[in-house]
Parts: sequence; structure tokens; C-alpha cells
Amino acid sequence: MRRGLSNALRNGRNAGRFLARGRGRFTQQLRGFCISWPTKVTELPDRGDKAPEPAIGAVSVVLDERGKTLSSTELAKRLENWRDGGKREVRFLIGAADGHDEEQRQSADLLLSFGAATWPHMLARAMLAEQLFRATSILANHPYHREG
Repeated sequence: MRRGLSNALRNGRNAGRFLARGRGRFTQQLRGFCISWPTKVTELPDRGDKAPEPAIGAVSVVLDERGKTLSSTELAKRLENWRDGGKREVRFLIGAADGHDEEQRQSADLLLSFGAATWPHMLARAMLAEQLFRATSILANHPYHREG
């Protein structure tokens, strides 16, 4: 199977070793699946620094409370379609305290929401890591995910 890169970019302060360990658990488990993408987390300061330029043809997913809520199965299907369509990088952008600017939202391939609530950065990162792990397990037909 084709492999790509899952890249989580975030702005904001680092916090919570507990949440970092949770996120780390899922990113470690991601590496155990043969169909998973390598995972990279890029830290950016709160303000003033722009994300590095994406690879040509990369998919951009902006986490935003105004975005679309997807089930785990729907997210897995999106990732599968991008992977099988030759996309080598999917970038997940987690905003700073003030969120994303309109340009970032408009240029995104997908605005993704984990619900209408506002989540702390570290929790959003842990939730994203878990959903990527879950999506990968769904695509591998692993019993981690239980539908219903």
C-alpha cells in the first residue's frame, strides 16, 4: 500500500505531560500498522510564525469548531481516498488561541470539527492522534474500533 505523511501542525503553548503521553501512545501505535503514515508534529509559536510550505499536492485539514463533524469511519474513508488517490501528505492544522484566520479556513481541503466546544491544544492533539490511530485500525480491519 502507498504510504504518506500525517503531519499535525499546531500553534500555542506546550502543556500537560499527561495529555502528551496519551497522544504519544496513539502515535506510537500508529507506527505498528503497515498501512499507516509516518507521523510528524510541528510546533509553532503562538503568534507570528507561519507553517512550513506543504508538499506539492498535500491535503490540508484545518481543525475548527465550525467545521464538519465526521464519524471515525467517515474520517478513515477520507484518509483512504486521499492515500489511494496518491496524496503523500495530510496536514492537520490546530489553531492558536484565536483559531485560524479566514485564509487558512478557505484554503483547507477539509474543515474538521471535534464538536462545537473549544478544546485545549493538548487535548485536541490527543484526540487527533486517537482518531488517526482509530482510522488506521479501521482500514486495517483491526478490532480496536467497534462500530455501533
